Amino acid sequence: MQTWRYMLKRILLAVISIFAIITITYFLMNLMPGDPFMSEKASEENRAILIAKYGLDQPVYVQYGRYLENLFHGDMGTSYVLQKGRAVKDIIAESFKVSMGLGVRALILAVICGIILGCIAGLCKDKLPDAIIRVLSSVGISMPGYVIASALMMLLAVNLKILPVNYNKPGGWIMPMITLAIYPTSYLTRLTRASILEVMNQDYLRTERAKGMSEFVVVFIHALKNSLIPVITYLGPLTASILTGGFVAESVFSVPGLGRYFVSSISSRDYTMIMGVTIFYSSLIVIMNLVCDILYKIVDPRIQLD
Repeated sequence: MQTWRYMLKRILLAVISIFAIITITYFLMNLMPGDPFMSEKASEENRAILIAKYGLDQPVYVQYGRYLENLFHGDMGTSYVLQKGRAVKDIIAESFKVSMGLGVRALILAVICGIILGCIAGLCKDKLPDAIIRVLSSVGISMPGYVIASALMMLLAVNLKILPVNYNKPGGWIMPMITLAIYPTSYLTRLTRASILEVMNQDYLRTERAKGMSEFVVVFIHALKNSLIPVITYLGPLTASILTGGFVAESVFSVPGLGRYFVSSISSRDYTMIMGVTIFYSSLIVIMNLVCDILYKIVDPRIQLD
């Protein structure tokens, strides 16, 4: 009963959060100078006709009310610029399939490598493997995504010629996947290492060793399970951001995913696309965080849900 009450409370807070994000984004977007049709090769008269057609000549509060009404009925509007006249929800659905396919691969790679490297670093504290892993993870966290993408492209595509630059060719997903995975891998490595070091000093592990349990069981069954709670905390926003696509990775490697469309919609002032992707992205983050909160209880039943 307590769990259900907690979930209902979180769902209500999630709805309020999403509504606040919609409102803030909408009014901030309307503060941007210009309009979606500034780049149209048309006369001022035709541009005025387009603005009136989409209701952009109405007061902002009128546009906002109409947008909320349409959104309540599942209508996110149509794209003004990127794919004129096409429903935004259809564009998001199509591009998200691409981002999700790429993101799932990157997420699996990041979680597996991050946890394994973090465990190795934690168990080899202050030794050579620990030093090497800490240096590599620090570089991975501090290096910008466009630098990683450019370096991979120069090394693997231009110099070694072992991978294609075009995403649609066989193996074209490997470089954007690595680009997406490097930062979360590095962060998860450091997070797991810190958790392992904290858990390994707990009294209950000394008791387990005193009972004659093998070091493998002590570390990978008991210690690792209890050190995963901080990792799960990070997995919520990580999953949301990586599934919706890396803006840099998708732009550099011309991946037709959601991240690339979001960047293009901002530069072209495609208002409905900006709103649609923002709502989708924020909803995904809220849902992932809710799922992670529930997973806390599964991983550690001692956690009390308020």
